[in-house]
Amino acid sequence: MAQIHLHAERGDYAPVVLLPGDPNRSKRIAARFDGGLEKAKLVNENRGLFGYTGTVNGVPVSVQTTGMGTPTTSIVVEELLNLGAETFIRVGTCGGFLHLETGDVLVASAAVASSGIGPILGFNEPTAPTADFDVTGALIAAAKSEELTTHVGPIVTSDVFYDPEPRGTARWGARGYLGVEMESAALFLLAMRERAKGRPVRAGTILTVSDTIRDPEIVKEARKNGGEAWYRLPEDELIARIDRTIGAALKAAAQLGAR
Repeated sequence: MAQIHLHAERGDYAPVVLLPGDPNRSKRIAARFDGGLEKAKLVNENRGLFGYTGTVNGVPVSVQTTGMGTPTTSIVVEELLNLGAETFIRVGTCGGFLHLETGDVLVASAAVASSGIGPILGFNEPTAPTADFDVTGALIAAAKSEELTTHVGPIVTSDVFYDPEPRGTARWGARGYLGVEMESAALFLLAMRERAKGRPVRAGTILTVSDTIRDPEIVKEARKNGGEAWYRLPEDELIARIDRTIGAALKAAAQLGAR
């Protein structure tokens, strides 16, 4: 039965689904399916949540837009679960902490829920949103095979892009987290819940570092010297780096779907 937000039927989505936040990125991913965008099946466009199904190296794969943040991500993933999807790969961007540089790739091992979704899905108890080992391994291997500078570790899922905390999001880097984004904790918690029910649901995240987030004092010094290159890649270069990350995600999706 069609879902409230995803106007699709069971069987319209492949078991493996890539999850970008940006609807334009969904189209870019679908354009790299076997035969290109014209051969991909548009399975949802309601609310601008574009979803396509096709094949990658002959393996069925879907892509579905989530929108920004945990609320829409949780809606989309819940409905995909209802429609039979079992393997989820978030393909997005993040701010990078510590030694990460713009254009690097970050594969998340876990995502702290600095978000309202943690208490909701955890019934007000502590949560530990964790990626699936097999999905994470496939993403690492695919990224390295594409010769991408790849980092692996915990990230932060935040409800706010413009963090009002005086120390900013850089405070998370000081605790050993590698990056910050807005969706993965919801995805991991939902996948964990389904595994607890006995369903073979698994999830992972691969991100392109679009911005670097440094200690405020370092930022102040860089700006004083007129240097902004540390902060964000030019848009055309960022898109090129994201496309390389998409290539790794597609390779991992095909491998996972063939198992």
